[in-house]
Amino acid sequence: MNEPDAQRRIRDLSALLEVSKDMAASIELVPLLKQVERAALQVLDCERATVFLYDDCANELCSKVATGTRDIRFSANRGIAGEALRSRAVINVPDAYADPRFNPEVDRQTGFRTCNLLAFCLVGFDGKVVGVLQALNKKQGCFTKADEGLAVTLSSLAGVAVQRQMLLEQYAEKQRLERDLAVAREIQQSLLPQANPQVAGYDIAGWNKPADETGGDCYDFVELEGGRLGLMLADATGHGIGPALCVSECRALLRASIISPDDLAVGMQRTNALLGHDMPAGRFVTTFFGILDPQAHRVEYVSAGHGPLLLAEAASGNNIELPASTLPMGVRPELGTTVPAPIDLAPGDTLLLVTDGFFEWVNPAKEAYGTQRIFDLARANPETSSADLIRMLHEEVLAFAEGTPQNDDLTAIVVRRR
Repeated sequence: MNEPDAQRRIRDLSALLEVSKDMAASIELVPLLKQVERAALQVLDCERATVFLYDDCANELCSKVATGTRDIRFSANRGIAGEALRSRAVINVPDAYADPRFNPEVDRQTGFRTCNLLAFCLVGFDGKVVGVLQALNKKQGCFTKADEGLAVTLSSLAGVAVQRQMLLEQYAEKQRLERDLAVAREIQQSLLPQANPQVAGYDIAGWNKPADETGGDCYDFVELEGGRLGLMLADATGHGIGPALCVSECRALLRASIISPDDLAVGMQRTNALLGHDMPAGRFVTTFFGILDPQAHRVEYVSAGHGPLLLAEAASGNNIELPASTLPMGVRPELGTTVPAPIDLAPGDTLLLVTDGFFEWVNPAKEAYGTQRIFDLARANPETSSADLIRMLHEEVLAFAEGTPQNDDLTAIVVRRR
């Protein structure tokens, strides 16, 4: 090796050492990628450099840093950058437009003319490809074998640093999302009743446990004129942030729309019309709203897609499953709310309003918990408080499931006439 070559080699290695130190100190991805770009421009003595990150889900390469141009995204099956990714080899192209693998679309988009290029993968510490670095237009002549060797070294240094930073940013994003979900859960839980209602002659309780941080179920108690009590239970399709927003809006609209027992059908219609404007396509909310009259011992209700409603009659021993009385909220502009016959409650009767997360939970044998077990539990514990009955129901469902995960939200209202 002659003296100029030795000096160049020392200069290149010094540059790689400096960029390695800089990359180790970087705490953000985009500045790190700019450091990689500057290192490629210096070490490979070229006009432009582009760092493409690999999106393995979309099988696309996306430039976060491209000297002198905007971001670029294209299929990883195209171009020389795609070939470098697939082959994991350093690809040295002395004449870009003479190579059939070259994709001239980027040149057309940027107005830059690519003469020659060097493309190579950025490989992480676990051997996973995280991107491709492409050096364009060697300032003097074409890229050499020595440049290819430098590319291999730069690939290892930059690949590990980029992967590390991507993992750190993914972790930070996960932490941020978990904090946001915790806040959303706190807000949603604050919308639930903070205490069970006190109604003479009745024992009433409600409970909710979402499958995720936030859920698509909710329940509510609304004090109405004449000592009557509104009972609301709603279940939006799915679970998580989106359904939580839908069901929270449904709750607010119902509270505003139903002021007195005479407003039941009209209020449900109004809520459905307003909610339908905001619901995404394919989404809906099954909603029960009932009004308990403790003097008449009856519940007038409309059940928009929510069912079955479970009534355990004490005197007759009948287990009654009442169907929904109309379509779920948000399906059609007109709800068609014909108010069904009211539910009369005799002494000892128990009305159980539960979402399908209870009776559709399956055990390892794929057997659903069903509604009969809910009736059996209520009848076996006639003197148990409504709150304790819900707690026992949850414990029994967990035991029945034998470790299968909770895939749906759980919400219940139990009304027992003393």
